[in-house]
Amino acid sequence: MSTDTATSHENRLARETSPYLLQHKHNPVDWWPWGTEALAEAKRANKPILLSVGYAACHWCHVMAHESFEDAATAQVMNDLFVNIKVDREERPDIDQIYMSALHHLGEHGGWPLTMFLTPDGEPFWGGTYFPKTSRYGKPAFVDLLREVERVFRQDPQSVEQNRSALMARLAQSARPKGRVVIAAPELDRAASQIAGMIDPVNGGMRGAPKFPQPTMLEFLWRAGQRMNDKRYFGAVELTLNRIGEGGIYDHLGGGFSRYSVDERWLVPHFEKMLYDNALLLELLALAYQRSANELFRQRARETVGWLAREMTTPEGAFCASLDADSEGEEGKFYVWSLAEITAVLGEDDAAFFAAHYDVTPGGNFEGHNILNRLKYLPRSMDDEKKLTRMREELLATRAKRVRPGLDDKVLADWNGLMIAALVNAGLVFEEPHWLEMAARAFLFVDAKMAHGDRLGHSWRAGKLLVPGLASDHAAMIRAALALHEATGEHAHLERALAWQVTLDRHYANPDNGGYFLTADDAAGLVVRPNATTDDATPNPNAVAAQNLIRLAVFTGQHAWRDKADRLFEGIAASAGENLFAHLALLNALDLRLRAAEIVVAGEGARANDLLAAARKLPFLDRIVLRASPALPASHPAQEKIKATAQSAAFVCVGETCSLPVSEPDAIAAAVTATRH
Repeated sequence: MSTDTATSHENRLARETSPYLLQHKHNPVDWWPWGTEALAEAKRANKPILLSVGYAACHWCHVMAHESFEDAATAQVMNDLFVNIKVDREERPDIDQIYMSALHHLGEHGGWPLTMFLTPDGEPFWGGTYFPKTSRYGKPAFVDLLREVERVFRQDPQSVEQNRSALMARLAQSARPKGRVVIAAPELDRAASQIAGMIDPVNGGMRGAPKFPQPTMLEFLWRAGQRMNDKRYFGAVELTLNRIGEGGIYDHLGGGFSRYSVDERWLVPHFEKMLYDNALLLELLALAYQRSANELFRQRARETVGWLAREMTTPEGAFCASLDADSEGEEGKFYVWSLAEITAVLGEDDAAFFAAHYDVTPGGNFEGHNILNRLKYLPRSMDDEKKLTRMREELLATRAKRVRPGLDDKVLADWNGLMIAALVNAGLVFEEPHWLEMAARAFLFVDAKMAHGDRLGHSWRAGKLLVPGLASDHAAMIRAALALHEATGEHAHLERALAWQVTLDRHYANPDNGGYFLTADDAAGLVVRPNATTDDATPNPNAVAAQNLIRLAVFTGQHAWRDKADRLFEGIAASAGENLFAHLALLNALDLRLRAAEIVVAGEGARANDLLAAARKLPFLDRIVLRASPALPASHPAQEKIKATAQSAAFVCVGETCSLPVSEPDAIAAAVTATRH
């Protein structure tokens, strides 16, 4: 990027008193402060006006300044085509209000930086917020925008308003150059609409059998619901979670989900239980509960964590990989029941009551056995639920005496990373501090026993570590570290994430696409290095890494991490464009890139803590929460926010647009929504 501005050069802003305007006094842009002189100059030169409004603590105002206003080539185009006016919205809220209102009338959502184009008389005819220096994600490059706006103004100044749609179409074209695959919000929306059309309207999940829960696909639909504010997408996910939560794929006595169902109703599971499935489903249950307050989702989440603690946790606190489907040489034998067995435990009357609620019959519901499920709806009172809870506990105690399925107790760094993040995210939603403690303990184990310096191994068992680890291990454990950092503010977790990210970049980087090989550059004995970008049962490590990079940019204040994420998206876009449905985790990361709510809380004491708690209560898929403290590096953008507020406040930016500071905890969610739409 060219930033060859001579510091000796000063523009008219040097004579101003506003600290925000003074920050721009060395820009090569020939800025004018707002006033009659600037308007007179626009009329004299018969040039349109480029009005840029911001404020000192607005992060994306500074990014746009750094990318475009400090760039000599961009400034030259601005100076040639426009009279450029810079306004501090805190100094001139009246000007800001007039043109922000105009932006809303043009059908655009508001926020800062505000970029408006005016006639020489000061009448607004087009505008937006942040524009990138180079086109990305369907947004035109700033210089392309400048030239097109000036062309429309010059060719037909009387009908600029009517030309708006033509201008938008031309800009959309320029933002999608020939020969380059661009994936942006329209592509995400179209893919979501297609997937929603494939959902089984009765049973949830994809139509037909076998049925896999496919948490990454469900997350993609959930994000579409948030992005488009469309209940149909939430409904598809909630229906699926409801059916798998009541189906035989769920273990109604011990908790936890099996890997998939062989039938289309979720009745007959393939009985093995995988750590990663349960991690990803735990997060979805938390999201769905947050929106619907459906008690089933909370109960299934709690029971699943109960199973994790009871059956899947090593003495040191890490999480085991999986439970086998078979015991005594027969799949599912540990889990199925006859009516006679249930009667022997509960007695005639209670067994009849239980059987009615859990689809238990003398002949069985599957090959002469009964798989417990509640797929058939029956009304249940609170007393019924209490009674059933007691009965389940009795049956679980009896089941514990059976020959158990094999436990694969190896500790995998990548799967542990997924579960650690899930426990943190779900623990915040359900207000379960113990889940965060479980997550922190597992994290400590992986960090202590599975890391050699800043390099992770992949698998640990009986004191032996398999090294080197995979890209998936580093990506998932970085995600876990960032989740813990965001939830607790503990800096040590951020330091580990950064160290592992450096390792990932050093030993796994794929220079061809800005992404990562699965194996390290010094792994022995492989003919080729796998570099798939598609998901399998777990999200692709490139997609997990992309989300991590976006979050690292906020936590560290270093824009280079976001640039790295953009290069990764750009490099994988062509492959993803050929098969969007195999790249849903990457599309989920792209949704975060386009819509993330960055919430920085500045200040100390009870009010700041309340603001933090309110921010962390927002859905975790698309929010990033940072506590600003003087301990952050001096270069961190959050330092501006600390200076800007005398009392505690939350600073909200969505995508690349910022709201005004928020001082009331209850107002944070509304500020995010307003900045988003």
